[in-house]
Amino acid sequence: MKQFHENLISVEEAHTLDGLLVRRVHRSPDGLAYQYFERADKQWHSLTWREMADAVARWRRALAQEDLKPGDRVAVLLRNCPEWLMWDQAALSLGLVTVPLYTDDRPDNIAYILDEAGVKAMLVQDAGRWKRLVPCLPEEGDGPLQRVLLLDDSKEAEKCERNDDRVVRVSRWLPESGGELTVRREADPHELASIVYTSGTTGRPKGVMLSHHNMLSVAHGSLTVLDCYEEDKFLSFLPLSHTLERTAGYYLPMMAGAAVAFSRSVAQLGDDLMKVRPTAIIAVPRIFEKVYGRIQDQLKKKSPLARRLFDLAVGVGWSRFEYQQGRAGWSPRLLLWPLLERLVARNVVAKLGGQLRLAVSGGAPLSPEIAQVFIGLGIPIVQGYGLTETSPVISVNPLENNVPESVGLPIRGTEVRIGENDELLVRGPGVMLGYWNNHKATTETIDPDGWLHTGDQARIGEAGHIFITGRIK
Repeated sequence: MKQFHENLISVEEAHTLDGLLVRRVHRSPDGLAYQYFERADKQWHSLTWREMADAVARWRRALAQEDLKPGDRVAVLLRNCPEWLMWDQAALSLGLVTVPLYTDDRPDNIAYILDEAGVKAMLVQDAGRWKRLVPCLPEEGDGPLQRVLLLDDSKEAEKCERNDDRVVRVSRWLPESGGELTVRREADPHELASIVYTSGTTGRPKGVMLSHHNMLSVAHGSLTVLDCYEEDKFLSFLPLSHTLERTAGYYLPMMAGAAVAFSRSVAQLGDDLMKVRPTAIIAVPRIFEKVYGRIQDQLKKKSPLARRLFDLAVGVGWSRFEYQQGRAGWSPRLLLWPLLERLVARNVVAKLGGQLRLAVSGGAPLSPEIAQVFIGLGIPIVQGYGLTETSPVISVNPLENNVPESVGLPIRGTEVRIGENDELLVRGPGVMLGYWNNHKATTETIDPDGWLHTGDQARIGEAGHIFITGRIK
């Protein structure tokens, strides 16, 4: 397990997710917190932790004026941006419950979630998304939704504001200042913080109830396997509505004091990697598959010699990796690495910004072939595993004990065992409170002893690494 550095905020010190921001501001007020691209002036901008706290205080003051009480649900339908975090932090600091939504989800599915969760207020990216949603919602005054905030200031947003009493543009809603943020010591860290709806591939989505302690514990537990420092910079491109990005790409960097830059879009990811030059990214296998596909397309246009040189670089780089991991002995061919790194690997690494020291892959299995290519070229990919129901990280590979075909070692505080039919069972502080309004599904998933049944089949290696072998349900 890792030795924590002094700048890391503990679960106990943070107390709640909103307390985490307050503690971070006290620790690193002038440190770089966030970078984002402003479409209006086509420039990248930065926020310090102090500036972030001042902004959150404004959102908190405005939200406190709404007719909401602790425990009420508020939704967010935004792309990754600082305002996503400001809304989340403001809501949590008032004891409200955040319901994240996917911007590319179907309007009828979003409407179902808003109704099922009883959402009273929501923040929406723009008038276009709101207008697509309206036909799927009850008439004004008939449902629980009483306030809709539009982030954009377009003519369409003004029109929506005039035609619907629920709608207000954020620019008109926010006050000039908001006061000072403080830690809610009276708050229970085990209280409900968020309801995250699963994808609903087998029927309607279920709302996973996660507490402050759930997500704080998993963020901190992940840092027992992977290092994160103030000097690190994450590039955020997985949707923040995805619990992996939210816990590991938002709360975890805040815990460590690392900066986060928000990518403009997945389509512009290549350019953003070059501009931001992150040291860490969190991705799903599809991202690595796309990069791998582009590399293969480019290789097809190269000479046979260039293709052989690429294959040699991957092979020697993989041998070097296995040697560094202590799984293989030294070989004379390793002497070729400095030359191959300069001729081949450096060019690929440069396209990812040139500073990447950690690339986490989760959400689905990563092809061993693709992992071998990237690792062979010196790009440190580690595979992890988790579920929304476990906040979400269960396990991840440490850089110094990386078994790419596995999903890594359990994070601190997380117990795993193999049950009937080789099912992987999990118990620990990240396990959800249950499913929203669905006691039956909760009892079917979590047994009386607190073990969550993942539905995945697995085996556990001698060194403790988890290998996913199949699916039960």
